[in-house]
Amino acid sequence: MEASTTNEIKPVGSSPDSASAYDSNSMTPLAYDLVNTPEGISTLVDYLSGLPNDTFPSHYVDLEGDNLSRHGIISILQLYVAPKQHTYLLDIHTLGEKAFSTPGERTDKTIKGFLEDPNIKKVFFDVRNDSDALFHHFKINLDGIQDLQLMEFASRYNKAGFLSGLAKCLERNAPLTPEEIFAWRAVKVMGHNLFNPQSGGSYAVFNQRPLSSDILRYCIQDVQYLPRLWAMYDQRLENDWKHAVEKETKNRILQSHASDYNGQGRHMTEPPADWVARKPEIAATIHTEPTTTTRYT
Repeated sequence: MEASTTNEIKPVGSSPDSASAYDSNSMTPLAYDLVNTPEGISTLVDYLSGLPNDTFPSHYVDLEGDNLSRHGIISILQLYVAPKQHTYLLDIHTLGEKAFSTPGERTDKTIKGFLEDPNIKKVFFDVRNDSDALFHHFKINLDGIQDLQLMEFASRYNKAGFLSGLAKCLERNAPLTPEEIFAWRAVKVMGHNLFNPQSGGSYAVFNQRPLSSDILRYCIQDVQYLPRLWAMYDQRLENDWKHAVEKETKNRILQSHASDYNGQGRHMTEPPADWVARKPEIAATIHTEPTTTTRYT
């Protein structure tokens, strides 16, 4: 069941002269729903309640907003549903608390309950500041989370260096074609130019309605490739390190609730200290040659 009227947007094309853009595999326009009414939230909740919750996570989440933290605002919540290859953009700027508290028509479940359900797997890339914002603005205590940033570091053979950002992970690890990489970079640059003050932009673009096509592309792109990264990292990890990632993800969420939490600074790039101390043990438990997976691409 759809959460609202399905829309399509053409991503950036595979050459500088192209005026259209396409989905990663099928070269078709990207499908998304902008959910900006309580009725749309109800329909989405009903739809999510009927999805399977198997080994491969179905839900990939990101947030956008100005100074995304307890000190800033949440403008948009992006939810990519991998089995459907469809993105839902929840308009938090318009709906506010109703985005999280409105129940379904056929169930009393809510988006808040969905985000807090330990039995529903949800994937974030670096959950810390997203958790900070959700907890302090809407009292949402995330659970059932898998943090891709931690999965990436845990999957490294030698456990050296700092934590990686999403851009580096996608360019180095995601099985993307040269055309996909070109389009991804182009959308990233356009988005940064629009919202990054250092590039002359403003985070206010996430609160402008209607959202520009460039911002829509940026929001969709931030979540649509996460399933590929999850599959890549998951198949490299032995069970012991999957459990270590789960434990550290919970720790990150708890830390983000603390009164002295600071989501900015060099410390945000440092890996878990106990992981680095266990380098020899880690190196012995990591697969160096991952197998190929094509599910949810």
